[in-house]
Order: sequence, then C-alpha cells, then structure tokens
Amino acid sequence: MKEILEKLVSGKLDVDEAENLIKANNILEFDDIAKIDIKRNERAGFPEAVFSQSKDYEDLLLIIERYLESGDDDLILTRLSAERYERILNDLGENSFIFDYNKRAQILIIRKEVTKKDTIAKIGIITAGTSDINVAEEARVIVEEGGCEAITSYDIGVAGIHRLFPQIAHMVKEGVKVFIVCAGMEGALPSVVAGLVDVPVIGVPTSVGYGVGEGGRVALDAMLQSCAPGIAVVNIDNGFGAGVFALSIVKTD
Repeated sequence: MKEILEKLVSGKLDVDEAENLIKANNILEFDDIAKIDIKRNERAGFPEAVFSQSKDYEDLLLIIERYLESGDDDLILTRLSAERYERILNDLGENSFIFDYNKRAQILIIRKEVTKKDTIAKIGIITAGTSDINVAEEARVIVEEGGCEAITSYDIGVAGIHRLFPQIAHMVKEGVKVFIVCAGMEGALPSVVAGLVDVPVIGVPTSVGYGVGEGGRVALDAMLQSCAPGIAVVNIDNGFGAGVFALSIVKTD
C-alpha cells in the first residue's frame, strides 16, 4: 500500500492506476489454494467468512495463518467441527489472538482484539423446534458479530401455537426490526409469523424432517410458496446467510 501511494505522489501512477492496484492488493492468494478478501469489512460491512466443512485441514490452517498475518479484521470460520477447532488451537500454539467458538453453531471467530460495539438494532430469532436450534444459533452469532442484539425464542412452532403469541408480542414490544424464523418439517412457522408482524421475516428451512420432508425440501418449498407477504427465504440450513441478510436490512433501515 505504501509503495503504491509513493508512486502516486511521485507521478509514476495516475489515480485510476493506483486505485486498481489497491483493489488488487486487497485480494490475497494463498499458495493457489484460496483467494481471501482482507478488506471485505470496509467494502461490504461484514468480515471475511470461510466455509470450513469441506476443506482439507492443512489448507484451512494455511488460510487462517496467512489471513492473520495480513488482515486487520476478524476472521469467521463457519461449519467448523469441535474436533477441528481443538486441532486449530493446538496447531496455532501460543498467540495473542482471541478465539471465540460456538459449539452449537459450529462457528469460530478469531479476533485480534475485542472492541465494544454500539447496538444498531434488535433482531428476533425463532425456531419451530429444538432440532432447529443449531441453525438459529448460527444466525445469532452472525447478527451479534454485526452489531445487533439478538432476542431469541426457541421451540415455539405451530404444533403448540399457543407458545408463539406471547414471544412474538415480547419481541414486537422490544422493537425488533427483522425476524429470522427457522423451521423444518412442513415449514409453516414463517408464514404464521409474517401474518402477525409488520417487519421483514427471513425464513430459514432446516433439514429436520422425515419421509417426504426429509432433507428440508418440503420446508423450503412451503416457505417459497407462502401467501403471507414480507417473507424472504434463504437456502436450507443457511443460518449464516439469514444473519447476513438481516444485517443488510437493518443497516439500510
């Protein structure tokens, strides 16, 4: 960066050339394994996230090491098993970084420092059943990392709909700006919630189910087909995507 600016000041580069070089410099390539965006937070308002589940462990470790050498922002690793988390801690050894791991969400956030953030909004997160909580927790970690307060209520699905109304009323009273609703089986809960509130609802179909509902496709189709207005739907089990989308909504509110 310094070299680019010096060339700009000396007249060896014009403004457009310097801008292109800076943009290119913000994308790091690690031994032809991964291209990491170290300035994503500045551009998109959210740190770089690495999907860990299908990566070779040695590749994943290299990505972490090189990012921490080069980047200033937090690094988020999603779908990281507890076993891999323990292995990463062991392999990285003594360091000054802060490791914040949520076992249920399977998310690791690696920080260089803890900074206090002002709450920008409140987001409600609801699950139909206890089997959906892992996906909801993934969304919760993300919205809190993005500076929002998450108000959660789990296991309040349509099978016992009397449980739902007091929780919705509480969240409305608290002024939540978005609802994230996770449901498997028949996927009806987002439609019910959207019929009760006047803020956006993000439906998250989960892979909880059996028979025709196995794998979450029935829940996905039901949410896409909802007759209740104001629902956006993310992919099956995509708590991360729901969290980031919720942040996008509240930051433009």
